Amino acid sequence: MAHVFAFWESRAFYDSFMARSHDRLAASQSGTFTDAQVRLFDHRFDVKTGFEPRFTDTDLVRVAHCRVHEERAEHFALMQEKVWNPAMAGSPGMVRGLFGEAPGHEFLVLSMWQSDAEHGKYRVERVERLALRAQTEADVAALTGDVVDLEPTWTV
Repeated sequence: MAHVFAFWESRAFYDSFMARSHDRLAASQSGTFTDAQVRLFDHRFDVKTGFEPRFTDTDLVRVAHCRVHEERAEHFALMQEKVWNPAMAGSPGMVRGLFGEAPGHEFLVLSMWQSDAEHGKYRVERVERLALRAQTEADVAALTGDVVDLEPTWTV
């Protein structure tokens, strides 16, 4: 499995790429992958510091794709900002991240870590307590995610 993250300077640049280049690029990659899933999220806020789509100072990315109950969407976003964000920002191995939103009450939490060991310290020590405090179980209808070891040769 591969995760490909693309970051666009603006919606206009994304729309231009889709209109002018996407089909040609997709045709050239025909047969090289199966079961592609694509989601477009708008940046809502940063996690820790100003987000930069730079991967040279990180070894691991944690991505969580959350489908949230409609009536709980604003609560979920508030808890990301007030509970989860400060907790991740206070973890020494966490470099930076972002919180994004898509139509249909879908959210993406992407966090970048110095190493798997640093991410593991955060996860073991805090996640259960934070989930209770943020009432995550009441907010989230479905959660998928992955821990991604970065492959430096794939970074462009």
